Amino acid sequence: MNKKIVFMGTPSISGHILKSLYQNGYNIELVYTQPPVASNRGQKVNKSSVHLISETLNLSVRTPISLDNKDEINFLKNKDISLGIVVAYGQILKKDFLNIPKYGWINIHYSLLPKFRGAAPIQRAIMENETLTGISIMKINESLDAGPICNQYQLNILKNENSEDLSIRLSDLASKKILENIDNIFEGRAVFKDQDHSKSTYAKKIKKEEGKINWKDSNEKIIGKINGLYPYPGSWFMFKGERYKVLRAEISNLKGKPGEVLSQNLDVGCGNNSIKIIEIQRQGKKVQKFKEFLLGNPIKNGSNLNS
Repeated sequence: MNKKIVFMGTPSISGHILKSLYQNGYNIELVYTQPPVASNRGQKVNKSSVHLISETLNLSVRTPISLDNKDEINFLKNKDISLGIVVAYGQILKKDFLNIPKYGWINIHYSLLPKFRGAAPIQRAIMENETLTGISIMKINESLDAGPICNQYQLNILKNENSEDLSIRLSDLASKKILENIDNIFEGRAVFKDQDHSKSTYAKKIKKEEGKINWKDSNEKIIGKINGLYPYPGSWFMFKGERYKVLRAEISNLKGKPGEVLSQNLDVGCGNNSIKIIEIQRQGKKVQKFKEFLLGNPIKNGSNLNS
């Protein structure tokens, strides 16, 4: 089988799948990823995970700022592409692009569609305390994550699992399951079924300000936010003019006022009961376990984190 594939993706969850395709002998003609981004100080240019993996595998890479131009469309048309695969690429494909591959474009989406369409399905599932997620392999059309589905594979969300760990497990699942789906498409066995659009929900892009902890929320909601927004942009609170990022925490049953530190183990009151902070990072400092943190910081038993 020598059919040409074009792959589009940007973060590490995409790179894992690209590597699996390469290692299993699929003919990857071309890789698209987002352009390198300059660091905050402008001294270093950072390539995406997919870009770096592509270079390691000696695959041809393109990083256009926009796909919506005739030169890019004509370039791809001349490649005689059989199938396009998209995993968290970061750009919308227009009709002219969608019509190029013989077998169309498929997308690996990290939710059980039609639930959590959009940019942040993993984070939103955890933030909403879902217990079940998975991957959907769908044909791309001009509507966002609304194309017909070939296959879905379920995965339980583990207790207190964060978005980084869940992303890795979903990528492992996708990197295995995509192979049989590609073979089925090329051999004419794949069946795509329309989604039930009446049941769709949307996982909107994460904004940094969403990370602020409201101690009046339930402890379940706060834990969901901490885990869902780990490692980026992270959950945080302000105390005496400084920002503190909470990286890991767990449910606690101590009772007290929302935002009050209730013990020497960094239990903090919430709208119901409390959470226990396991790892925390003071602004400009390193990440610390709670016992180390309490030795040299102003937050103590009895502190009010609403201040």
